[in-house]
Amino acid sequence: QVQLVESGGGLVQPGGSLRLSCVASGSFFSINVMAWYRQAPNDQRELVAAIISGGNTNYADSVKGRFTISRDSAKNTVYLQMNSLRPEDTAVYYCKVVVRKTPVSTMYNYWGQGTQVTVSS
Repeated sequence: QVQLVESGGGLVQPGGSLRLSCVASGSFFSINVMAWYRQAPNDQRELVAAIISGGNTNYADSVKGRFTISRDSAKNTVYLQMNSLRPEDTAVYYCKVVVRKTPVSTMYNYWGQGTQVTVSS
């Protein structure tokens, strides 16, 4: 089993910044993908940013230039630096990892419990 613990959410004014963190622990051979998703009320969950084991990143168009995803592989941790926040960024942010449990196993997805980000004056 894999556990994900997210932190860093909160209330921030428009134009402000927050940094989210997600630490993965448990039994796995490798983490292939670490990603952040978000879900606003009455909306579908959407991908915000992802980083693969080689370091390549992918961002939603709505956050490009404002958000930065990074990872510390030694700590099994992924970060999301969010700058120039807007009210429309308000959502619950979820961490997701894709892991292999052995060198040749299939990949498994795990989700964190979510952390609330509210952008409001």
